[in-house]
Amino acid sequence: MKARYVVDTNVLIAASAADPMHPKDIDATPPEPELRKMVWKWLSAFERSESHLVLDLAGHIYDEYTRKLGFNDYGIQVVIHKWSTAAVDDVDIEYDNDGYGVLPAALATVVHDLADRKIVAAALAAYQLFGEGCIAFAGDTDWHDWESALAAHQVQLEPIIEAWSRQKHAEKQHR
Repeated sequence: MKARYVVDTNVLIAASAADPMHPKDIDATPPEPELRKMVWKWLSAFERSESHLVLDLAGHIYDEYTRKLGFNDYGIQVVIHKWSTAAVDDVDIEYDNDGYGVLPAALATVVHDLADRKIVAAALAAYQLFGEGCIAFAGDTDWHDWESALAAHQVQLEPIIEAWSRQKHAEKQHR
């Protein structure tokens, strides 16, 4: 496990759907219970680890989390646990007039999902501050589209269910 992660919302959703103590009946990707369990195991290990969660000072990443999940959902409880153990690194990122994270021009032309720009901007800021910017993701295959451009900007990706996400990405490319 790396020292710090920006965690894509899909990780919290899939893990919450698979939580063995309080499973949530929500629309999550991937739909397969065994894959969701793999995401839950990663988030559980992250929760127990000394790794830090990276969030933005403006609170837009957390706001997205809470639009998708409730207070008692496992994913939100992991965030609260990280706060309670002083394992959250807040980074200052710039937002445009529409509320999307501002990226360098080379990435702005690549990262077409505007909602994900704040995640990328937070990873870039974490790299600047701490020498490491890693995004953990599960059900969103767009990250593979941007992989080489992100790597050129020192942003690492951690695909939690990599075999599944790469297969889904390849299928999407063949359509």
